[in-house]
Amino acid sequence: MSKKYVMGNGAIALGALSAGVNLVAGYPGTPSSEIIETVAKYPHEGTYVEWSVNEKAAMEVASAAAYCGARAMVTMKQVGLNVASDPLMSLAYVGVKGGMVVVSADDPGPISSQTEQDTRRFAEFARIPVFDPSSPEESFEMVQDAFEYSEKYRTPVILRPTTRVDHAYASVDTPDSFKAREYEGFVKDSKKWVIFPRLSYMNHAMIEKRNIEIGEDFSSYRFNTVSGSSEKAIVASGVSYAYAAEFLKDHPEIRLIKVGTPYPLPESFLLKALEGVSEVLCFEELSPYIEESLLKLIGKHQLKIKVRGKLTGDVPPSGENDADSARRVISRFSGLENSESGIDCSEAPQPPARPPVLCAGCPHRASFYAVKRAMKGKKAFFCGDIGCYTLGNAMPLDMVDTCLCMGAGITMAQGFNHMDSEATAISFTGDSTFFASGITGVVNAVYNAADMIVCVLDNSTTAMTGHQPHPGTGRNLMATPVEKISIEKILLAAGVKKVITVDPLDLDASIAAVKECAELSGVKAVIFKSPCVAVVKSNKKMRVDSEKCVGCLRCIKEIGCPALSVSGGKAVIDENLCTGCGLCSKLCAVGAIGGVQ
Repeated sequence: MSKKYVMGNGAIALGALSAGVNLVAGYPGTPSSEIIETVAKYPHEGTYVEWSVNEKAAMEVASAAAYCGARAMVTMKQVGLNVASDPLMSLAYVGVKGGMVVVSADDPGPISSQTEQDTRRFAEFARIPVFDPSSPEESFEMVQDAFEYSEKYRTPVILRPTTRVDHAYASVDTPDSFKAREYEGFVKDSKKWVIFPRLSYMNHAMIEKRNIEIGEDFSSYRFNTVSGSSEKAIVASGVSYAYAAEFLKDHPEIRLIKVGTPYPLPESFLLKALEGVSEVLCFEELSPYIEESLLKLIGKHQLKIKVRGKLTGDVPPSGENDADSARRVISRFSGLENSESGIDCSEAPQPPARPPVLCAGCPHRASFYAVKRAMKGKKAFFCGDIGCYTLGNAMPLDMVDTCLCMGAGITMAQGFNHMDSEATAISFTGDSTFFASGITGVVNAVYNAADMIVCVLDNSTTAMTGHQPHPGTGRNLMATPVEKISIEKILLAAGVKKVITVDPLDLDASIAAVKECAELSGVKAVIFKSPCVAVVKSNKKMRVDSEKCVGCLRCIKEIGCPALSVSGGKAVIDENLCTGCGLCSKLCAVGAIGGVQ
């Protein structure tokens, strides 16, 4: 055994490798991305690993491995589970042979997501077990337990870490080497593996009966614990338990109950843990899931216990919990004196505001600016998507009118076109997003005779989540030589009338490309192709000649590059930030900006 200091996502990965996982698939999405990257980093004999094109594909790849009796893990963030929900719901009915763990990382806050949805709700909806770790160490252990429970009950199971668990660091003891388990292989049986209504009907009844057994099994699970003996009890799960335990370490008399397996609810454990309790506080993030579960349990057994939490206004209804909220909420509930005061931070200076912004030299800035220039004076709708380029909504660019979910930019632009044919409908999507969920929208646009411009911002990476490869990069996680899949050829094959590929840093050519497409009817596309500045570094810098600068500040007012600022009424460039893209020099009417090596 060897000790490794890793983040929570790394602990999940090492736990899966320690369990002999045979296949790992997923799609990058903060806060889950580092799980697959860690699996790929460590030597793993016999373990196949891939970045799939989206979460649905990953779920289906992993399900086939589980049908073979192999251990499979699929990773995603909570909104990715929406994409993978179709196969997951059916998997719950069909079942698996080898252990299958679905890691769905929730994002309270939300810090980097569109929603604050709660995967515990999804687990209950799908009728499959969910494990809720409170620390990286628990994540390491729970993922191994999850494989065991999956195989015992022949069902996929969910591991549901949250952002603060995913990104915390801890030491875990792992084997010195990792080797995938041997497995039987796929045994053909159409009565089992081919889903039909009759099979679903029979298996649904089996699932409901089985889940009662799993709940009873979970009642003796090692990560469902209770300490203290007070009449008032705190029930917590996930990272909220860690905050509560930290605060109550000096108050061991307070009863603290941890629920590590929220579904199926470990009823016997909770009934025993609540003996002698008159009032309980549910301290949890996102939805009042445990609170509602306790209300049902207490009503079912006609217990005289008052339940408090989000539904009663004692716990904030949204956002993250933290150590401060644990102190405040629990002390108020428990009547602990002098505990609510905490540390006086009234005199502490406020941190500087740092709104998210496109990087200095980001080619997406040039793409947005080119479209803005081309559409000047014309009515146009700009439909954005999920990725770095969502930041195109910020001033002064102001080029993202809508952003709903991954892939929606292309299809929403069609809706605007059908409702207002006088306006130019334009969508923006990244190269990774195009492969993940954009192709269907393009086919829909051509099939339904939309009139729109599809802008693909191709920076040759999945930049927002950590520069993972995708089908257009020519490489995958198994170091297998693969052909780059051409976005242009896909667009043409789908029937797009005109496809123009242009370097967005060539401003004149980019403006001309957009104008040319705007003059044509039907579905057209402009591929703005330029590598991400975080991947391809440049030694070139731009500099302002203060003698020539007239202080018009057009370069600052029109593109909002963070490397540009004002000093003495004139523009200046921070050479520590500048990447030498040269976009600002193309705006300068007096030629005051030039490049230096």
